[in-house]
Amino acid sequence: MLPRLALACIGLLMSLAAWPQEQRLALVIGNAAYRSAALKNPVNDSRAVAEALRELGFTVIERENTTLRSLISALQDFSVRARSSQVRVVFYAGHGVQVRGRNYLIPVDADIADEDEVPRKSADVNDLLERLGELRGGTNIVMLDACRNNPFLATPVLDADARRSRTRSAIGVAGLARVDAPNGTLIAYSTAPGTVAIDGAGQGNSVYTRHLLANLRVPGQTVEVLFKRVRTGVASETQFLQVPWEASSLMGEFCFREGPGGRCGG
Repeated sequence: MLPRLALACIGLLMSLAAWPQEQRLALVIGNAAYRSAALKNPVNDSRAVAEALRELGFTVIERENTTLRSLISALQDFSVRARSSQVRVVFYAGHGVQVRGRNYLIPVDADIADEDEVPRKSADVNDLLERLGELRGGTNIVMLDACRNNPFLATPVLDADARRSRTRSAIGVAGLARVDAPNGTLIAYSTAPGTVAIDGAGQGNSVYTRHLLANLRVPGQTVEVLFKRVRTGVASETQFLQVPWEASSLMGEFCFREGPGGRCGG
């Protein structure tokens, strides 16, 4: 029988061998502790997604309840480190906003009186996408569970059971704007452009994140199939009040977990 140390070394080598062709990097952010319109689940969401991505071979940069300074810093750090990675993933849970066709992530220290203040008091998603689009080769996946309704007007909505529920959305126009994905990128929204996503009161995670976690580790499943299954599950659970949506310019197949023999799709 092999000594325990030898068995441990073999296990480590097998784990490393599972990802021989690519380096995987993820930035995972959960913002919940807003000065007004605090959310319940984004930190739970980000922790669960970070754990799942680590299991799938990702090096994870994890941030919670980011201020404007720490949010911008995290995005910049990720953009630099992403240059040496083949698979780059961003997951954000929290408040989001669209202003004049651009999407912004809202830090927890935001004090925004009107939409003109948004660009200088939040993080521009489009800037991140432009930087990722400049990278040659590899795969970019940006997941935004960020349409939880209007943190500044604090207007509750009715959920699928006609209960008043906090959602994840934006100032001004509801939800996030439609943005085309740059080359090699898939953008996954927790709900369709211009609509809002339920935060998941009474649950440990948002509706979207629960269905994402339920499907993320399925072996041999392409990202397109993954997000189709997420969309089907969320739409069914919310009686089509929330329907996730994606924009993609991916060129090849990608699986978070490969199937037997390295199979992805097919």
